[in-house]
Amino acid sequence: MIRTIHSDHCHLGWDRSIKPVHFARSGETIAFSCRDAGNGHYHHESTAADILTAEPANANPLTGPVYVDGAEPGDALKVTIHEFSPSGFGWSAVIPGFGLLADQFAEPKLKLWDYDTTAKTPAVFNDIASVPLRPFIGTIGVAMAEPGNHSVIPPRHVGGNLDIRDIAAGATLYLPVAVEGALLSLGDTHAAQGDGEVCGTAIESAMDVEITVEVVKGAAPKFPRFETRGPIARHLDERGYEVTTGVGPDLMAAARDAVSGMIDHLSASRGLSPEDAYMLCSVAGDLRISEIVDAPNWVVSFYFPRIVFG
Repeated sequence: MIRTIHSDHCHLGWDRSIKPVHFARSGETIAFSCRDAGNGHYHHESTAADILTAEPANANPLTGPVYVDGAEPGDALKVTIHEFSPSGFGWSAVIPGFGLLADQFAEPKLKLWDYDTTAKTPAVFNDIASVPLRPFIGTIGVAMAEPGNHSVIPPRHVGGNLDIRDIAAGATLYLPVAVEGALLSLGDTHAAQGDGEVCGTAIESAMDVEITVEVVKGAAPKFPRFETRGPIARHLDERGYEVTTGVGPDLMAAARDAVSGMIDHLSASRGLSPEDAYMLCSVAGDLRISEIVDAPNWVVSFYFPRIVFG
């Protein structure tokens, strides 16, 4: 029988003093019931006005922590991800003051999603755009060695808010253990996201996740690493991509230019509002470093899949 860690066992920061909600053996399979990144703030009747009433301190709740028997500092915690059971409801938002282009988007915008819980059918964005789904874990990590409560928002060397869309079913993640028992927690599950999560949100959605935990003695990586089966973008490749670039000596500025260019392109070519184009870029498009050797300028590209438009 698989043990389920229910979503009422949540916490809002990394803290090694939090009491474990389950003691697992190495090799055990566990199901985690995860809340969405908004901690249940959004519902089917929500509007953009609700973005302004959300409490940032309640964001990204984590289910756990789980103590893994035998895990000690210097070990790796191997996490094999098996399957997801999505809720079918999600949200994306332009949040004032947040996201890669926060200075360009000052007004809130909310998109509510109802999607296929099997994740086999693309989620409808509007009458011209639908987004292929690929559920994954946005935030997964172990407790830090440093005492006290640490924000869950930034990613850390022990994992956390990595937002890597390929930490999905079939992937195996290795986390460096920093405290006895590792104290694994996870949450911030997503139904879909592009590489970069540029507006600050994916399709944020509550779902259950089934994983197996194992201790690998003396194998702690300096930073999280993972293995994934490929190809990783087959569901988006079928109709090709439209690509914009940013070029300059600063990678962040180049990334901003590439995304801004795609927003302008989608607005002009597809008739989307800039806000809608920004959210679509966040849930479906990919930022890539194309060149980082030809000093003094580097190239960042933004790939948007044409399959979104049918």
